[in-house]
Amino acid sequence: MSVNRLGLGTAPLGNLFTAIPDDDALATVWAAWEQGVRFFDTAPQYGHGLAETRLGEVLVGLPRDEFVLASKVGRLLRHPDGARPSTIFRDVPEVDPVFDFSRDGVLRSLEESLQRLRTDRLDVVHVHDPDDHEAEAMTSAFPTLIELREQGVIRQVGCGMNQAAMLGRFVERVDLDCVLLAGRYSLLDRSGGALLELCRARDVEVILGGVFNSGLLARPEVDATFDYATASAALVARARSMQSVCASFGVTLPEAAVQFALRHPAVSTVLVGARSVQEVVDDVSYATSTVPADLWSALEAVVRQE
Repeated sequence: MSVNRLGLGTAPLGNLFTAIPDDDALATVWAAWEQGVRFFDTAPQYGHGLAETRLGEVLVGLPRDEFVLASKVGRLLRHPDGARPSTIFRDVPEVDPVFDFSRDGVLRSLEESLQRLRTDRLDVVHVHDPDDHEAEAMTSAFPTLIELREQGVIRQVGCGMNQAAMLGRFVERVDLDCVLLAGRYSLLDRSGGALLELCRARDVEVILGGVFNSGLLARPEVDATFDYATASAALVARARSMQSVCASFGVTLPEAAVQFALRHPAVSTVLVGARSVQEVVDDVSYATSTVPADLWSALEAVVRQE
């Protein structure tokens, strides 16, 4: 396995669940660079612009042609009119994400992301979470991004979602270069498997996020989270069973989680989130350690028992 297939996911740098100091966030990005990570994924939603701003502070000092920068469109950050909606991000700026998949919204979103990231271009642009806006994504957002790709403004057009079904429809109907699938292809959730095979057949790159399912596969504790909510007792029990199997092979559960994602031939990049230098070092170790081949069949036996 190679660290070159790892990407840094920046939702934690946007104070996901817990606020972190600016210095820790910047040190995390620097650590990723020093460890050889060259793919950085962000979005306006992450920390309501905070993740992009923090990421940009580091990347502005690095050789632009030596890394891949991905962000997303579909949400504009605007000052609230009234009561602010709840958010899983802490200590965010005084702006809130507002869905907008129109052509104007896409262009404004890109311009504002470039300002926060302190760069003149994005390599990959995903339409972000169009779950309730499928038609507008098809008729406005994707055509706008494809036009920008044809003009050479961006390199790749993608779509990032937490579900596989709609992504599959987009792969079939839109000239996509890549998709970002979060949480739906992991040791605990294989529901995205058919999408990965479709992407492989159509030569669409797959970027996998959420390979720890937001925490459970990193630390299978009683209070662990699965898809950003408290994990059920059944899921915790399954994760612990997998943890025991991994231990019998001298492997940690997070090592298995990352390398399971990397094993699929459709997967080009696996995103790992981090909020500290140590987490970056750990993530790189998970991706590059040696895992016995027999581990995978032993883990599949756990899945079949469910």
